[in-house]
Amino acid sequence: MRQKWQLWIGGKWREAKTYEPLYNPHTNEQLTEIGQAEPADAVEAIVEAHTAFQKFREYPAHRRAKILARAATIMEERSEEYAKIISLESAKTIRNAREEINRTVQTYRFAAEAAKSNYGTQIPMDAAEGGEKRFGFTTWTPIGVVTAITPFNFPFNLVAHKVGPAIAAGNSIVLKPAEQTPISSLVLAEIFKEAGLPEGVLNVIPGKGDVLSEALTTHPHVKKVTFTGSVEVGHLIQQQAGFRKLTLELGSNSPFIIDEGVNIDKVIERSVLGAFSNNGQVCISIQRIYVHQSLYEQFLERFVSRTKQLVVGSPLDEDTNITAVISKKSLDRLQSWIHEAVQEGATIECGGNVEGNVLYPTVLTNVNRDSKVFRFEVFGPVVCVFPFATLDEAIKDANDSRYGLNSGVMTPSIERAFYAAERLETGGVVINDIPTYRIDNMPYGGWKDSGVGREGVKYAMEEMMEQKFISFKIGDE
Repeated sequence: MRQKWQLWIGGKWREAKTYEPLYNPHTNEQLTEIGQAEPADAVEAIVEAHTAFQKFREYPAHRRAKILARAATIMEERSEEYAKIISLESAKTIRNAREEINRTVQTYRFAAEAAKSNYGTQIPMDAAEGGEKRFGFTTWTPIGVVTAITPFNFPFNLVAHKVGPAIAAGNSIVLKPAEQTPISSLVLAEIFKEAGLPEGVLNVIPGKGDVLSEALTTHPHVKKVTFTGSVEVGHLIQQQAGFRKLTLELGSNSPFIIDEGVNIDKVIERSVLGAFSNNGQVCISIQRIYVHQSLYEQFLERFVSRTKQLVVGSPLDEDTNITAVISKKSLDRLQSWIHEAVQEGATIECGGNVEGNVLYPTVLTNVNRDSKVFRFEVFGPVVCVFPFATLDEAIKDANDSRYGLNSGVMTPSIERAFYAAERLETGGVVINDIPTYRIDNMPYGGWKDSGVGREGVKYAMEEMMEQKFISFKIGDE
C-alpha cells in the first residue's frame, strides 16, 4: 500500500494541498494518506475532461470497446489484489470482495459490448400525412463531461456502473469517490491508463462532498451528474444541477414478502443473506420482512437461529460473515435507532450488541411503524420481521414508505406473484427471490425518494447520451 495517494487529473498524478489519513474501519489502523481535492482542483479536472472529450468523442466504437475490455481483463488478472483493497478500506469480507471484483469485470465487459451496440431507430415518416418521400431516423450522441459521485459500499462495481457506460458512450468523466473508500477509484485510474484510455478522459478527485459538490454540479462544462448516496444529498444535487441530466440512486428500505404456501427450507438462507450481506450496507438490503401468519413463528425461529450462526471476525478471514460497519458515526446512529425502536415497543430477537465497531446482526419484531428502523434506510445489519394475514395487507405495508427501489415476493402462486408485482411501488420487483438480487445488465433504479433515472449498463449509457432526430427529404417535389 502506498504511503499517500495524490489526485488524478489530466492523466497525471497531481499534488494536493492537504492530505488526510484513511483508516481501516475494522481495525482502526491507518492504511494511507489521501489527497483532498479543493474546488479549484475540481474545476481543473472538469476543464481537462472537457478538452479530452473533444477528441474522445470521435473515437470509433470498436476502440472504446477494446479499452473497456482490456480494463476488465487487467482487473480479472489482478482480482485478488483488488479484492484485498476492498476489504482493507471498507471492511467487506474477502469473499464478498472477490464477488464484487467478479461483478466489476462483468460490468466493464457489458460496457464494452454496449459501446458496439449503440443503435438508433428508423421512424416511419409516411405514417403521417405530409410525411411522404421523407426518411427519418434517430441517433445517440455523447453528452460531454459526466461528473460521478459514488458510495463506499461497492467501491469498484458501483463506480463501474458510472465509468463504464460513460466511456462506452464516448464521454469523459470526473469521479469523486466516497471519502471512506477512495483507493479503489485511484487504482482504477491506473488500470485505465494501462488499458489505453486517453489522458483526461477519466479524472479522480477524492475529497469532501460538501467542498466539491457545487463545482461538480454547476460548472458549465458539466452536462450530466450521476450520484449514488443519501436522499438528503440527492435533493441538494438536484437543486444545484438545474437543467443538467441527472441520475440519482438514493435510499431504500426494501420489503420482502413471504406468502402462504412457501417452503421455508428454501427461503431462510437467502433471507439471511439479503438482510446481512456486507453488514446490511447494501442499497437493496432486506430491511422489512413480511411473513404470512401461517409461517411466521416457524420462519422467525429459524431465521433467528441462522442469524446467530453468522461468524463475526476479520474481513480477511475466509469464514467471516459480519465485520465492522463503515464508521463510528454509522455505528452510533444504528445503536440509537435500535434503542428508539425498543423504547417504542420493539423486541430484540437477537443481536443489538456491539463489539468494537461491529454491530451484531439484529432481528427486531413488534416494531412501531413510526420508528426510524421502519421509516428510514437503516443501512446496517438490522431487519424487522412482521406477520400478515392477507397479501393486500402485506403490499399496503410494504408500500408505506418514502422509498421504492426494489421489493421481493416469494410465492408458489403465479397469479399472486403478478398481483403483487403490479401493485408494489418499487422500480424493481423480484419474484421468488430476495430484493437484494441484482445483476449488472438489468435496469436498476427507484420510485419516490429512491431517485430518478436508471442504471444497468445499457440504460445508464442512454442516460449519458442525447438522442438526435434526423430527417431527409427525398426528391424535388
